[in-house]
Amino acid sequence: MKTIRFPHPLVLLVGFILLAMLLSYVLPAGEFTRVNDAATGRDVVVPGSYHRVAASPVSLAQALVGIPKGMAEAAGVIFFVFLTGGAFTVIDQTGALRRGVDWLLTKLRGREVFVIPIISLLFATMGALENMQEEIIPLIPVLLVVMRRLGYPVITAAAVSIGAAAVGASFSPLNPFQVQIAQKLAQLPLLSGSGFRLIFLALALVIWIGGTMRYAARHRVAPELLAADEEAAPGSAARQGIVLLLLLLTFAAFTYGVLNLGWEFEQMGALFFVLGVLAGLLGGLGLNGTAEGFITGFRDLAFSALLIGFARAIFVVLEQGHIVDTLVNGLSAPLAHLPVALSALGMMGVHTALHLPVPSVSGHAVLTMPILTPLSDLLGLPRQVTVLAYQYGAGLCELITPTNGALVAIVAACGVRFDQWWKFVLPLYLLLFALGATAVVIGIAIGLQ
Repeated sequence: MKTIRFPHPLVLLVGFILLAMLLSYVLPAGEFTRVNDAATGRDVVVPGSYHRVAASPVSLAQALVGIPKGMAEAAGVIFFVFLTGGAFTVIDQTGALRRGVDWLLTKLRGREVFVIPIISLLFATMGALENMQEEIIPLIPVLLVVMRRLGYPVITAAAVSIGAAAVGASFSPLNPFQVQIAQKLAQLPLLSGSGFRLIFLALALVIWIGGTMRYAARHRVAPELLAADEEAAPGSAARQGIVLLLLLLTFAAFTYGVLNLGWEFEQMGALFFVLGVLAGLLGGLGLNGTAEGFITGFRDLAFSALLIGFARAIFVVLEQGHIVDTLVNGLSAPLAHLPVALSALGMMGVHTALHLPVPSVSGHAVLTMPILTPLSDLLGLPRQVTVLAYQYGAGLCELITPTNGALVAIVAACGVRFDQWWKFVLPLYLLLFALGATAVVIGIAIGLQ
């Protein structure tokens, strides 16, 4: 009997685009009225303003045009991936990355078990601080080298990076793209409830890191060794040390720019382009060698970068059909008839379901929080708990949804099928979802404010 193979990521995303097109013929078109919110600087929906609009079913031709439109809307992210991928390829060709990996593994010899928690905590911290996702894609080749040298399965490269970052973001007390926007919309003080969130963030990381370590240990194989001609990384140690120092300084500038200067992907891409050029020149590649390194990086990450555009096209088609607000209204309305605790848990489920067609966490917040906040007041549900339901429902969905372009791109860059990722992640996702539900129930019991 022939086994059914899970579809290729590109086939999967095109299938979702066509599904979005079909839904535009089935679901009624409707919209909420939107006004600009001074607290967030974003357009937010007016509660109770949902109304039907003229049907606008999306034709096959429009759906196909939605693909380049999605790429255009995600252009900043896509070109950031290209530029950073090129920069890291240049750095790798100087031999600096291999020397850095060798140094790290030498220092941890006999203590390799600490590699997974150390790397996971670094990415979880960046997830908690700035919702790191797409920025991870160019780092995957480096993480793959580390995991293979340790004999860990390649899926752990995705687990310690995008997985840990998503968990950190979901349980974060200060993520500006999730909890801070949601708290502003719910008219709560920023950083309120931070102590409560930190407790559950720690528990969530224990679950995620412990599960990743258990999987890595159970599937460990003989470590890959460098080929004999690669054992001594080319170039002088001094040059490679300078390149690694330059890399650390770039990450410091990157973190400062994102957190304090409000950098977008364009500024981040420019920073890493400069990194690649300087690394190539200081690493001894010369102008032509540096250019060739960039081209190699562009080629290697082209597929992963373009998957982000295809994922964005799903939302483009749903918007063209004017059915995004219909989905939000249809899923949120029944919550008003549930008891308080069930309504809060129902909100988690609603956010999970809505995050499939609305994969942007900030866009998800401005779409749903203005509707669910007044509803929570009517039910006697603390607003802080409403924010928790959004965080845990939408944030944790980032671990499983194929409409998350960064996740699909990273899993593909690891050479892992998405069904393999699901098999790994679903048990941990369910544990984390249960933890989030527990936090919501406790928040109701103590009247979290």
